[in-house]
Amino acid sequence: MAAIAPTVADAIENAGGWLFDQALAGWDVTVITAEQADCRPLQILGVRDHTLDSALSHRADGTCLSAIAVSAVVLSRDERVLRMVLAALETGLPELRIWGDADMTSADLRGTGLDGAASSVAHRLSSAARAFKAQALAAAAVRGKSSADTEVFRRGSRRGLGLASAF
Repeated sequence: MAAIAPTVADAIENAGGWLFDQALAGWDVTVITAEQADCRPLQILGVRDHTLDSALSHRADGTCLSAIAVSAVVLSRDERVLRMVLAALETGLPELRIWGDADMTSADLRGTGLDGAASSVAHRLSSAARAFKAQALAAAAVRGKSSADTEVFRRGSRRGLGLASAF
């Protein structure tokens, strides 16, 4: 599975506990960011890192992914990410989760061919995920953010295609 974010800090703040829980459950988790950054905070969560440019240079089209989590901001502002997500959804395999303010999500995704207004899904973090997320936030120098008990995503889908499975 892959998570795509503008920054390492954004990925940790919005999905870090869920990413940790997925890695702990045996998923191969990679966080792809638009920036080259210190990978130590992601290593704390047990996930790998790649830059968007390096992922795309390997002709990554997303078709090998079983799950994608993505920031609404990146999805709406980077055509390459949108193409990768749409190609993955065409296979019918991956589940798509989108994070960001629900109002912003719907507005940012207008015109992309994706429905970001789908139902929300909350992931209750394990106690280990909360602890590791707190350490990752500290390593990323994110101050004033605590590790909440849940992280909330919107289920995304290609307009006209439903995603029934949950991960």
